[in-house]
Amino acid sequence: MSDFFTPDFFTFMAIGFLAQLIDGALGMAFGVLCTTALLSVGVPPAVASAMTHVTECFTTAASGLSHAYHRNVDWRLVARLAPAGMLGGAVGAYLLSSIDGSVISPFISVYLIVIGLYILYKAFRPSWPRDVRDWIIPYVGGFGGLMDAIGGGGWGPVVTSTLLGRGHDAKRVIGSTNFTEFAVTSVISLTFILTLGFTQLSSAAGLILGGVLAAPVGAIVVKHLPVRPLMIAVSLLIVLTALIRLL
Repeated sequence: MSDFFTPDFFTFMAIGFLAQLIDGALGMAFGVLCTTALLSVGVPPAVASAMTHVTECFTTAASGLSHAYHRNVDWRLVARLAPAGMLGGAVGAYLLSSIDGSVISPFISVYLIVIGLYILYKAFRPSWPRDVRDWIIPYVGGFGGLMDAIGGGGWGPVVTSTLLGRGHDAKRVIGSTNFTEFAVTSVISLTFILTLGFTQLSSAAGLILGGVLAAPVGAIVVKHLPVRPLMIAVSLLIVLTALIRLL
């Protein structure tokens, strides 16, 4: 038992809890924050992304059910996002598993910086009303799934930020993207397991426990927390940590 509850376990648990708390409230940042943290302690890019997505199988299920319970989910939006997101995620996971981690790591850090700046941009961009018939939804889902697998995070920053920026209802977008992420991350995780094996992913236990504990809280927070200040804080955190990793 003492071998299981190591300092790394509690570190990962804290990372999972804080990342999921932010993700559940904002609809983004769990994957980006976790992957950035794992990369910063020397975990290879493919394994970091795989650990994050295995963890998200549990956290997104808990978060998605919590959002559904609180009536934050638009099922028509889920139906349009999920198929494209799952396809893009499978392709991205396969590509990342086939690339040398030392080669792609700097590019992932640059990607994370771009995502962080994109979130900051979306925090100040005015929106206009859109409904679920918006033509861009499937394309955003496919690109979000692809970037999520390659970067170890990106579903929320790409999908949630884009839909919020186009004027979709914030509560529905956050709830629906959290719920849809379970299907997307399950496909990504399965692809990683088939290509990497499961033994490299056992360290995800701390991330899983912390994330599951935080998931129900995020669905409640989303109703009360101001979105813009949190988006600004998340964007600056992502850019800073990724920049340190890149340098």
